[in-house]
Parts: sequence; C-alpha cells; structure tokens
Amino acid sequence: MRAVGIVLAGGNSSRMKALSEKRAIAAMPIAGTYRSIDFTLSNMSNSRIQKVAVLTQFNARSLNEHLSSSKWWDFGRKQGGLFLFPPTVTTNNNFWYRGTADALYQNINWLRRCHEPYVVIAPGDGIYKLDYNKVLEYHIAKRADVTVVCTECHNDDVTRFGVVHLNEDCRIREFEEKPMITKSNVISTGIYVIRRRLLIELLEKCAAEDRYDFVQDILIRYKDLKRIYAYKIDQYWSNIASVESYYRTNMDFLKPEVRHHFFSDYPGIYSKIDDNPPAKYNPGSQVSNSLIAPGCIINGTVENSVIFKKVHVGVNCVIKNSIILNDVYIGDNSHIENCIVESRDTIRPNSYHCGEGEVKLVIEKNDRYTL
Repeated sequence: MRAVGIVLAGGNSSRMKALSEKRAIAAMPIAGTYRSIDFTLSNMSNSRIQKVAVLTQFNARSLNEHLSSSKWWDFGRKQGGLFLFPPTVTTNNNFWYRGTADALYQNINWLRRCHEPYVVIAPGDGIYKLDYNKVLEYHIAKRADVTVVCTECHNDDVTRFGVVHLNEDCRIREFEEKPMITKSNVISTGIYVIRRRLLIELLEKCAAEDRYDFVQDILIRYKDLKRIYAYKIDQYWSNIASVESYYRTNMDFLKPEVRHHFFSDYPGIYSKIDDNPPAKYNPGSQVSNSLIAPGCIINGTVENSVIFKKVHVGVNCVIKNSIILNDVYIGDNSHIENCIVESRDTIRPNSYHCGEGEVKLVIEKNDRYTL
C-alpha cells in the first residue's frame, strides 16, 4: 500500500476510571486474549501497510511489553517495520505530547524520511475491521485533502465523539467536537487519510502558532479551506474509552455474528501469543455463553461472561454478566454479577459483588499468598 501508518496510542480518558491506572487504553484486554491495539495493527498489516509508527505516552509500560516483538502482526521485516515513539527530551524540546497534532509534530522527522505519498492515522482504542486500501481509493477518487472515516452512532453517547455534518457529496461541512446537543448521529472514528506532504505542512503551521490538537487545529480550522470528505462504514465499530463502552464491547463478543466477523471472516485479527495451557473445567463446573481464555481453571458457574487469561474460579462460585481480567484468583463461594474485575486481583472467599444499574469495578488489592 502507498501509505505509512500512525497509531495514536498515548491518550488517557477519565471515563475509564480506575481501569486506566495500570495501563494505556490501547492496551486494554479485549475478547479474552486480545488487546485493543491489536485490531488497529491487524488492519494495518492486512491492508499491506509495511511501515507503522505507534505514538505512546500515558502508562505505556504494558503496551510497550505487548509490542516488544513486531512479528505477531507481520511487521518483522527488513523494509519498514513497527516503530515505537514515546515522548523524547531533546535540546529543542522537553515537553510530553501536548495533543495529537503535537505528538505528530514531535515525530515529523520520521514522516520526512518516509517515501510513501499518503499517511493513515488511526487511534489505538477502536475495535473494528477495515481495509484502508478502500479508504485510500475513495480519497483519491474524491481528490480529497483529508478523508475522515465515519460511522453512524446508535448505541453510544454522541457527546464523546466528533460529530460531522455532510452535504450530498459526503463532503464535511460542519465538524462539532464533543457537542452537548447535536442533530447528527454521524461521528468520526478518528481514522484519517491524508497526503504526507500536506500533513507535514499543516503540522509545521500548527507548531508555529502553538496549536496542538489535530481535530480542533486542523480538521475544524481548515474545513472550509481544504477538501475534507467522509468515508462511511456500516460494519461493527466500537470505541472503548469509557467503562460502559468497554464492558459493552466485550459483551458484544458473546454474540456469534460479532465473533464470526472478527475471527472467522478473512482476514483475521492477530495478537501476541502466550504459552498458556488450554482452559481446564473441573468436575462441577458449568459454563454457558462465555469466552474462557487459555490458562483458566474453572470450578464454578460462569454465565454470559468474558474470562481472560490465567483466571482461577473457585468452588461454588457464580460469575454472571461480568468481565474478569487477566490473572485473577476468585475464592470459593463468591458471587460476581455485572462487574469488571481488575487484573491480578484476589477476591476473598465468600465475597459478593453485584453491579446494580451500572457496571461495578471490583479492585481488591489483596495478597493471595497470605490468605
């Protein structure tokens, strides 16, 4: 593909609450064995993009560990590859990334050294499958300066996103960033296609004027000066940057059509592989409509739940409509319902956790070896 890829994976969201205290949002576990960033990197690889930069910043340790080898997404190559760009102190700059445009500008030398004519920019917290080649073909056919991938929002809070208003030719006429009230339900997914030289030019202008945000200072500011078009998708797309959307996205993977779309339809989604044994179901365990990851030991009842790697479910436990993250020990006779249990937690025996009206975050900072 005649494009380089850039994944914006450095942001934080207060809507994630305590879930983002341990990890970047792009490193959030998804569907039992994946991370959020796996979906964007897989889309890049499947679109034959050979050179991808990941811009990291907030709580990036677990994300960096996950990306320690690029071979899982087929980026272990002589030409191109996977590049990690955290904020770097230099003689000319000692700032962290102050916004999306500033993050791109601080790595502008990498863009200058590239030879591909186009750039695909995507966030690391989107769950979707997309062939970027089709977006690029649309971008060229429309003779667009910038193409924004959009979708219709039905099940989420529109005020979390950038809302666009289109004319009959799908050109963006209005762009509202996280409006309180809007008449449109067409939102930006945060995926953009732009010519590399134009991007460099716009980033240099932003930096000269101390502007740091890609949406506010490029898309909205230049919407009447540049040809900015929307490419609409109608397949599954979700953003996980809130506790409610993260819970709902994982629960969506319990639906056969969603699992088939991501894991059976070609091309697939790739991730770093851990050497865990298959899940073990001991006598007396009962599992229905759930995803159980490798390394788990199940002794109790699991219904409509997503259980991540190396989780131990004790005897007579009941897990319903919940997400149990990696390496959790759940003591005997516990009941967990409508909850998200943080990774590496130890739930004491005879515990009861139930989310009523909203999803409950369960974070027990117990040392399991002293129980």
